[in-house]
Amino acid sequence: MRYILKFFDESNRIEYKQILTDDLERQVVAFLNYSQGGELYIGVDKNKKVVGVDDVDLVQRQIVDRIKNNILPYALGIFDVVVDVVDGVEIIKVIIPSGIDKPYYLRSKGMSPEGCFIRVGSSVRQMTTSQIDAMYAKRIPMRLGNIRSPRQNLTFQQLEIYYAEKKLKLNNEFLTSLDLIDENGRYNYAAYLLADENGVSIKVAKYAGTTKTELVESEEYGYRCLITATHRVLDKLRVENKTFTKITPITRLERRMVDETAVREAFINAVVHTDYSHEVPPVVEIFSDRLMITSYGGLPKGLSQKNFFRCRSMPRNRELMRVFRDVDLVEQLGSGMSRILDAYDQSVFSFEDEFLIVTFPFANGFGTTVAEKVTDYIADNVADKLTSGERQFYEAVLPYFADYEWITNAKARELSGASEGSAKRYLRILTEKHVVEAQGERKNRQYRLFADKNK
Repeated sequence: MRYILKFFDESNRIEYKQILTDDLERQVVAFLNYSQGGELYIGVDKNKKVVGVDDVDLVQRQIVDRIKNNILPYALGIFDVVVDVVDGVEIIKVIIPSGIDKPYYLRSKGMSPEGCFIRVGSSVRQMTTSQIDAMYAKRIPMRLGNIRSPRQNLTFQQLEIYYAEKKLKLNNEFLTSLDLIDENGRYNYAAYLLADENGVSIKVAKYAGTTKTELVESEEYGYRCLITATHRVLDKLRVENKTFTKITPITRLERRMVDETAVREAFINAVVHTDYSHEVPPVVEIFSDRLMITSYGGLPKGLSQKNFFRCRSMPRNRELMRVFRDVDLVEQLGSGMSRILDAYDQSVFSFEDEFLIVTFPFANGFGTTVAEKVTDYIADNVADKLTSGERQFYEAVLPYFADYEWITNAKARELSGASEGSAKRYLRILTEKHVVEAQGERKNRQYRLFADKNK
């Protein structure tokens, strides 16, 4: 559950429904067939007025069941149903990415103009026969569900344990419900990847320098359930991701070589979205100055770099996506990319014809970020003259100065809890020491990090 503050107008990607209606499937099919996917809100009327949903649990179940049973090809694993809260009122948001098995259609109508729909502006339109044929011709046949497992004597004890840990029980029909067998009852490649034993392994290589000249360590994580392999690689990355610590007269600073959340999300994305049809699993490489995660397959066909950086999702392996979400390795669609871009800019991503590479530069110690430079400056020039109250004040406001923002005396008091008089005095000391600069007079006076420290 999360909170949202603003609604946009209905558009090619946004649809509002006051209640769950009979045209849910048409709306979902239209978004699945549209190049950018979309979001469907239940509990919001056409004027963006929030009316809420009385029984969110029931409506969520109804939505999942209807999409599962009434739309083909199966869309399980490539859509999300989440609860949002607006002014204390619960609504439901259905996140529908652009599907990779287009055209999608209503099961009852078949792959025909009566069953196929697409988003045009803020409306849903029937597709023409020529549109359906053109879309079908571009369908990618080599997805996991269509590839037969090289082994048929598979077991799934590890998978059952992961589901049990999340209080989810796999019944006797789980192979069918998770799309792990084909219409002839044979295991597909998704089943192979999730089985207790397989021939797929993820390599983690460590080098002494900045090139591949001197290999220090090479480990294989795999030949077992892909979820187990994922957890073991994540454990390895946590060990390698050293923490630097620095004690200053102002505060205790800690930082990792790379942002732990961003690396976790990047690796899981690589595992879930890799094109396994060529039997090329993800690779992790650790150099002296960076960590690189490489996945095979590039961007899914139909997903542009622009939409990729907008955190639009087009799951390549919906079977894996479904399972990874069930066991909480993947959360809301697109959330992983958002977490990476919260910590790094787009330059960490590089795209090749067949590969997507994410490179995280190492933070070597301290003094590289603005906040650290300012902390060092204060420690060297001001700290020996500070009272304990002044130190607490500086520690509270420094992160906001580090964002180069102008803040008022009132904001400084809010952040630090200092009185008006104390805040003015502390800010005056910072100004005299050229740690911050000021503008305006009296009540309109504002402060920010001194210009020389912003560089």
